Amino acid sequence: MSKSRRDFLTQTSLGLVGAAVASNSTAQIHEAEVAQEPTQLPPGAPPAFGTGPAVGPEVSPATFAEAEKLVQVNLTPADRALAAESWRVNLASLYERRTGPRTIALEPALAPFSRYHSVLPGQPAGPQRDQFIRTKTEPGPLPANDADIAFAPVTQLSRWIEQRKLTSERLTQIYLRRIEQFDPKLRCIITLTRDLALAQAKKADEEITAGKYRGPLHGIPWGGKDLLDTAGIPTTYGAEPFRNRIPKDDAAVVKRLHAAGAVLLAKLSLGALALNDIWFGGQTVNPWLLEEGASGSSAGPGAATAAGLVGFSIGSETGGSIVSPSMRCGIAGLRPTYGRVPRTGAMTLCWSLDKLGPMTRTVEDALLVLQAISGPDAGDLSSVPSHLDFDSNASIKGLRVGYFPAWMKEDPATTVDRAALDILPKLGLVPVEVRLPNWPYNSLNVILFAEGAGAFEELTLSHGVDQLKVQTPDAWPNLFRQSRFLSAVDFVQADRFRRKVAQQMARIFSQVDLLLVPSLRDEMLTISNQTGHPSLTFRAGFVEVSEARSDWAPDPKNPLPKFSPPRRVPHGVTLIGRLFEEGTLGRVGIALERAFAVSAQRPPSF
Repeated sequence: MSKSRRDFLTQTSLGLVGAAVASNSTAQIHEAEVAQEPTQLPPGAPPAFGTGPAVGPEVSPATFAEAEKLVQVNLTPADRALAAESWRVNLASLYERRTGPRTIALEPALAPFSRYHSVLPGQPAGPQRDQFIRTKTEPGPLPANDADIAFAPVTQLSRWIEQRKLTSERLTQIYLRRIEQFDPKLRCIITLTRDLALAQAKKADEEITAGKYRGPLHGIPWGGKDLLDTAGIPTTYGAEPFRNRIPKDDAAVVKRLHAAGAVLLAKLSLGALALNDIWFGGQTVNPWLLEEGASGSSAGPGAATAAGLVGFSIGSETGGSIVSPSMRCGIAGLRPTYGRVPRTGAMTLCWSLDKLGPMTRTVEDALLVLQAISGPDAGDLSSVPSHLDFDSNASIKGLRVGYFPAWMKEDPATTVDRAALDILPKLGLVPVEVRLPNWPYNSLNVILFAEGAGAFEELTLSHGVDQLKVQTPDAWPNLFRQSRFLSAVDFVQADRFRRKVAQQMARIFSQVDLLLVPSLRDEMLTISNQTGHPSLTFRAGFVEVSEARSDWAPDPKNPLPKFSPPRRVPHGVTLIGRLFEEGTLGRVGIALERAFAVSAQRPPSF
């Protein structure tokens, strides 16, 4: 507990008494006793740092010498001695919120006081109007084969339902049967919501028959990543400590999809606490290559959508969790602009980075879903009003598409990425070379790790993370523990660096309308997530792989399967858009998807 300067001086005087008794004469003792009287400071004297009691464990200069290795700073011997002497008075008390007599719990829904907004001062904040014009293509006759119906995009499914060629109940039953047949192979379902789905489908059919059609998602079965709260239905975060967690309320996105008439089929798997693709039920695998994981952390949405087990799904991304499974599983994943889609009722990993977005079989499907879930919510302080201007019929000619020449020539770019670049002029798009400074963008991950460790501080310090299936050096348990030793000063500096990076992105988007990048280019995954820019990942072709791929660091003790001959798997490209200009991403994405003409191909055996 902090004390005033007067209290501090009193304590100091008592210390002088002890010294006098040990070494001085009676007269000196008398003088010291006089000094015990508190020094009267003038009225209005302010409190001072370093005047509280010494608290916490003893530290020594050697403590600081070892700690310097963690934060990579260098103190002199004199610096260390002074720091060790004063640490317990100056800084140890700052941990009282967590370790002292006045411990304060921070509820899971409590957001930081600081707010992050992607739009820099003076920069445009997206379109100024709402417009949504979907394609008017006739869906064609309803297929006789259930699998053909199951794999149809929402653009077709919705037209068949609207025209009453297909009922929601039949479509729901088709997906339920496919889940029963294929989920044992994929391990993408955590909780099946069969009864709710059948009830919602029946209600949708009744409303549509009565002429109360709610829109393109009415009657469409979907699955949600199991970090979206669902009232009365388990929401587990894919993690052992939360297996029995049953929320009382629906997440904002769930409420909006219910209002749109969508049918909730299942809670889909995610890597535990939103990292990679292993959860308490095992590893979710890629429908195209069952020997490898589906990638994560939106593993369940990626696998279930690619295998035709749901009409569409909702995933989330903090640092690549929509982009990566969408690319590996060969689907369309739309990561919205930070702030467009509210995260109320969704698990928090990083307050300033988390985003929720659609994962679908085609680009236009993703826009249909985005329209239904966009808009601010009072429960998410970072959600903001925004417009969605999407016209599927509008021309894309003349739009400038930026690309990084060096990135297209080296891994992880492939022949598919280079073919996508070559096709731009044929569609009337203008390729433009762009560049970024050679900065250490990985330094921004201080923010990711610090916020993640903050979000799960209690679980980490109570050793709840010890229950997670994966305990490797690159898994959350170890990273959360290590992040306790990140420097708060470095967090602030990373946040300032984040603004500097955002200014570079603003410069680039003053030159181009969107970017074409290799989906898993590490720099752009980090940059665009930190700056909040929207991205659209979708299948552009196929590549051959001779070894299974993994999100995890290589482990020589557990080598990945190798293939001879190589296996054919889908490969996706990624478009990055201006802030809140998902409509432009959608228009260009639809044109490219038609030109690539590979989105309709299905994973073998599904």
